[in-house]
Amino acid sequence: MPEPADDRSLQRPVVAGVVTALVGFTSSFAVVLSGLRAVGASPEQAASGLFALTVVFGLLMIGLALWTRMPVTLAWSTPGAALLVSTGTVGGGWPAAVGAFVLIGVLLALTGALGWLGRAARAIPAPIAQGMLAGILLELCLAPVEAVAVAPWSVLPVIVVWLLATRWIPRWAVPLALVAALVSIGVSIATSDTTVDRASLVPQLTFTSPTLSVAAVVGIAIPLAIVTLASQNIPGVAIMRGFGYDVPWRASMLTTGAGTSAAGLFGGHAINLAALSAALAAGDEAGPRDRRWIAAVTAGGGYLLLALTSGALVTLSEAAPAGIVETVAGLALLATFAAAILAALSDADHRTSAVVAFVVAASGLRLAGVGAAFWALVAGLATRLLLESPTRGETRGEAD
Repeated sequence: MPEPADDRSLQRPVVAGVVTALVGFTSSFAVVLSGLRAVGASPEQAASGLFALTVVFGLLMIGLALWTRMPVTLAWSTPGAALLVSTGTVGGGWPAAVGAFVLIGVLLALTGALGWLGRAARAIPAPIAQGMLAGILLELCLAPVEAVAVAPWSVLPVIVVWLLATRWIPRWAVPLALVAALVSIGVSIATSDTTVDRASLVPQLTFTSPTLSVAAVVGIAIPLAIVTLASQNIPGVAIMRGFGYDVPWRASMLTTGAGTSAAGLFGGHAINLAALSAALAAGDEAGPRDRRWIAAVTAGGGYLLLALTSGALVTLSEAAPAGIVETVAGLALLATFAAAILAALSDADHRTSAVVAFVVAASGLRLAGVGAAFWALVAGLATRLLLESPTRGETRGEAD
């Protein structure tokens, strides 16, 4: 009798790990591709970035889970990729963007190594950070609506599948929308003269020698590091605490920071603790508490396998009808957008500064070659200083 119980206790975390990898990857890879392409990556460089990110955080996830015996899950920064879409190309082009990615890894590692820096980053008022995030996400969330006017017969089936799945099986809504999009892309390729280069289906790492520019540091590195901390790492720690796991902050930041810099050399933008998908591996569905670390190990292995599809996904995205990839990305971000808006406006005393950060970020403003995300932070903080009186000692919350 004990053997079947052991089999079931092993089966549940393994299944949870597989679900974590499938949902995490398919729900947001389109956002990552859109972000990398927006800051100047070629299709080959975007495929390299997607491949590098998935392999690096898959390996790190396995290592952290084995070391901590906790279901610690990692992910790429989906809101960070959305920020790249709103930022666009910066001075210095793609090499400068890669330099910013490497710098982001250094900044994330420093928030773990230097306690005061981590506290300073977390002291940025939550409503302002979330207002900035919501403004960044707005453009991508509007993409499905705009795409209907451009290619209705390709886009509408994707939206219908998403709506029906959201009603009945919400966890799989975006993956199923992706399946519908892939079917639409396949039909488009089959009924047109589009040809697919089979060599591009195989994933390859493309090294880019990084450079740094003021625009890349101020417009990409600093806002992306803040967005990653505010919308991924800190919520990720909180979610894990809700399931009774005290994730080691310093080790996690040092690990993900080093991984970000390594992946950045090949086009990856940012690696962080998983937030929403963390619950899939840490929740009750993943089996007994002392076995849930197996879910994270399984998810890491699943991501390593899914990384092999990066070249094919980029190739298909390039051959896709106009607007269909952006539609999948926009649908994937709607829940994040709603959460950001709610968090930004929940505090009536500081609502004005949050709204200012939102409208500046949503405006697409570019000054001195620097994108709207940075100026949204500046405007939100200035408004708070001039018009609002923050409560003494108010912070974003502790994560140590």
